Amino acid sequence: MTERKRPGVSFESWLDKQIRAANERGDFENLPGKGKPLPDAGRRYDEDWWLKDYLRREGVTGDGILPESLLLRRDLERLPTVVRTMNSEQRVRDHVADLNTRITKWLRMPHGPHVNVTVVDVEETVSQWRAHRRPAPPSAPPTGARPPETSWWRRLRRRA
Repeated sequence: MTERKRPGVSFESWLDKQIRAANERGDFENLPGKGKPLPDAGRRYDEDWWLKDYLRREGVTGDGILPESLLLRRDLERLPTVVRTMNSEQRVRDHVADLNTRITKWLRMPHGPHVNVTVVDVEETVSQWRAHRRPAPPSAPPTGARPPETSWWRRLRRRA
């Protein structure tokens, strides 16, 4: 149990005595990280380090603090990439319709920084999605190439 400070002894001398006794016992030997720099010791000081660390630990993105106009602009820039990953035309149409609803809502009563955003043409986006999904035309086989051999199980079927 930790020794309590006796009345009449100054606090500083009591602490010095505790540290000296621990050092003599060897309590400060073989500590983890001994001889290594403190974490983040080489970085420039940031007064918001605690907030950034908390947001990183909690997995919070900056979307909650961005104004709607900047979120819309970002979503418009990412639209071609997002649409390419979708696997059905209906999902593309739904996504663009949702984005258009958000844009028209913001255009009716704009707030935050003014950013030029316009409604997306659904049919044009769907046609671009189709063009991206369309497989490349088959290339002609090189001249003088042998036709592919039939698979072994088809050859066995022909014998039977």
